[in-house]
Amino acid sequence: MDAQKEALQRIISTLANKNDEIQNFIDTLNHTLKGVQENSSNILSELDEEFDSLYSILDEMKESMISSIKQEQARKSQELQSQLSQCNNALENSEELLEFATRSLEIKEPEEFSKAARQIKDRVTMAPAFRLSLKPKVSDNMTHLMVDFSQERQMLQTLKFLPVPKAPEIDPEECLVADNAVTVAWRMPEEDNKIDHFMLEYRKTNFDGLPRVRDERCWELVDHIKGSEHTLSGLKFDAKYMNFRVRACNKAVAGEYSDPVTLETKALNFNLDNSSSHVNLKVDDACVEWDPTGGKGQEPKIKGKENKGSAHVTSLKKHARSGTPSPKRTSVGSRPPAVRGSRDRFTGESYTVLGDTAIENGQHYWEVKAQKDCKSYSVGVAYKTLGKFDQLGKTNTSWCIHVNNWLQNTFAAKHNNKVKALDATVPEKIGVFCDFDGGQLSFYDANSKQLLYSFKTKFTQPVLPGFMVWCGGLSLNTGLQVPSAVRTLQKSENGMTGSASSLNNVPQ
Repeated sequence: MDAQKEALQRIISTLANKNDEIQNFIDTLNHTLKGVQENSSNILSELDEEFDSLYSILDEMKESMISSIKQEQARKSQELQSQLSQCNNALENSEELLEFATRSLEIKEPEEFSKAARQIKDRVTMAPAFRLSLKPKVSDNMTHLMVDFSQERQMLQTLKFLPVPKAPEIDPEECLVADNAVTVAWRMPEEDNKIDHFMLEYRKTNFDGLPRVRDERCWELVDHIKGSEHTLSGLKFDAKYMNFRVRACNKAVAGEYSDPVTLETKALNFNLDNSSSHVNLKVDDACVEWDPTGGKGQEPKIKGKENKGSAHVTSLKKHARSGTPSPKRTSVGSRPPAVRGSRDRFTGESYTVLGDTAIENGQHYWEVKAQKDCKSYSVGVAYKTLGKFDQLGKTNTSWCIHVNNWLQNTFAAKHNNKVKALDATVPEKIGVFCDFDGGQLSFYDANSKQLLYSFKTKFTQPVLPGFMVWCGGLSLNTGLQVPSAVRTLQKSENGMTGSASSLNNVPQ
């Protein structure tokens, strides 16, 4: 009976997975069908625009040529009209002179005849008819403005769809995921000298394998990539994977997308656990600030050093206070009793807040930046059993480095109430590296990657990122991979790694 149930459960699980695959494929087909319809409409619109542009160019050329022909016609007509007018005037003068000469032949008196003959001779000498060129200044030939579009017609008849660039091929072995950056490399299946640029699209996802249509983020685009690789830097790896695809483009058309590639981009992501914080801390997901007014209510004074319960207090009274008391002078009010079985907030002088994600294995890295006026803060890790009165570094369940800018400036590593002064400048931003399996907690200058201090221990329980702040604030940057420089330093185990022997006690 049990064996049959197990077999049936396996069949049900297999069918459910297959149904999920088929449904995802149906979604993909519907998405593709919609894409064909939309893309066809777009390409028809683009074709209309291209032909309209071509028609517009032809119309402009036709108008220009018509204008040239009309200008030539007007020029020649004006020349011929002018010449025609001159000839008509000359002919009129010549006919008048001819008529005068004919009448002069009938004059009988010798003296008058002689006078008329001289006048006729003078007028003939000055007559326009004898100064005219009897050749047209322009011809009626207009063949120099004729056109022959046979070649252009043949060229137009050869118009066809541009060859679409083939889909590139992403080479996963040449892709690199490191230092919060991803380098994607690809190649063309065959040489294509008409490619102008590439388009890279990417999106974050928690699904490995092929991209899904449902439950996925939109693709983000990087356009006009000239080479065959591209690096996306400064990323926050807040998802387990990233999908990538690339397409080639020539001057007019983009080719098909490459087969998508999924690269793993897993990193530690956590927020600050508001329910665990001290009453005098104002907590957002990635920021904690000292709040002397006790904005979330006030903690009562409770005798005893440690409470190892885990109460999440959901209802707190708010009491306003003024000024910025020192850690040893903080007054407390009252609040409703904690819910049984949950974890009490930190209280007393333990101005602490923990991360909301436990580290149980692997290597992880995050960064912390303090406000410029922050007077005192600690950065480290702690077990979940850290008591609500416990301060980071003062128990065998927590490890940290502590910065004090109040009254005197100190920079030290702390664990189990032991202190090791650090001979280093407090950096602008601190990087925290936790190698749970290797039993190592290291602190770095996040900018230069200089090692500040390293604890060697054996973690016997999951640890939580821990933070203490007084008079100021801290901001977190998570979703970061372990930097390559940190990995290199860890392998070399140089300098300060061995200098913490006095603090490297293994908690029981």
